[in-house]
Amino acid sequence: MRVDAFDFALPPERIALRPAVPRDSARLLILEGSETRDAQVSDLPAILRPGDCLVFNDTRVIPAQLEGKRGAASIGATLHKREGPRTWIAFVRNAKRVRLGDRIDFGEGVTAIAEHRYDDGAILLAFEGDEPVELLLERAGRMPLPPYIAAKRPTDARDASDYQTMFAAEPGAVAAPTAALHFTPGLMAALNKVGIAHETLTLHVGAGTFLPVKADDTADHRMHAEWGRIDAATAARLNGVRADGGRLIAVGTTSLRLIESATDTEGRIQPFTGDTAIFITPGYTFRGIDGLITNFHLPRSTLFMLVSALMGLERMQAAYAHAIDNHYRFYSYGDASLLLPGRGDGEMIEHPRSHSIRHDL
Repeated sequence: MRVDAFDFALPPERIALRPAVPRDSARLLILEGSETRDAQVSDLPAILRPGDCLVFNDTRVIPAQLEGKRGAASIGATLHKREGPRTWIAFVRNAKRVRLGDRIDFGEGVTAIAEHRYDDGAILLAFEGDEPVELLLERAGRMPLPPYIAAKRPTDARDASDYQTMFAAEPGAVAAPTAALHFTPGLMAALNKVGIAHETLTLHVGAGTFLPVKADDTADHRMHAEWGRIDAATAARLNGVRADGGRLIAVGTTSLRLIESATDTEGRIQPFTGDTAIFITPGYTFRGIDGLITNFHLPRSTLFMLVSALMGLERMQAAYAHAIDNHYRFYSYGDASLLLPGRGDGEMIEHPRSHSIRHDL
């Protein structure tokens, strides 16, 4: 498909620079079948059905934004995928000033060697010393706010907690699974009280999620790989939800993409450990999920393509026009949507179109 089919005009004032307070007071646009209605995230216990299961991503955002020097040159690095105990692939600002073998000094005693340059311009950085890289980043790094927020205000102390979900447990993400930012302990207790379960999986979100789609056609775009894991016990429980007639509702596109990566042609979620670069566009048939809670996404983005695959492009264009007209807040700190395409629960769906998936079962 043409990438410009996924374009839309967004007034800049619709971009949220801070999350809602309290978190579950964020607005919720519900698309269920052909119906559209407005609600709040705190209404979810009355909206979802007993027996449904929300699936959260328990990745934890690390302070992956670094500023340093290579000689007199200023170098910025955003880590986006771990390759080894001390090596990370990074998008590098002023990368032309970095040669292989150069040492970059990020301050606070944190240095790294440029070991490899990739075709897309990213650089493999090997951090020096014996301290765990996580400790080095805590000293020298800062929270990697999305560019559409960072361009409007500096990162501050509030972001250290605001940009972390209540489920954050496994360090490794350089972007938050932002749909889960809306959930609070009180909301989770209310959901549990009415019989709505939840499960967690891990997908370490990379900075590639913010990269623009530069190709003119979706067929020519390639996703950056991200590492994820669904253990055997979790996979069994997720399959049990559908077997019992419940719906699996992914909280965030990261949870959705990992579930779809792990689901076989019979609609069974398998244990999964490894990389996925699944790219979901209209024409894809979903096998593993029955619904999605997600924020409002950028025009021409892979995430807007994903929700268009789930609900239909025209349906999402109309929904986003409604959200803009009704002053919904967009992007990472913005409001949410609940997307329920209205298929039969637990339906077995034919083989989807996906790219670059590796299962280590």
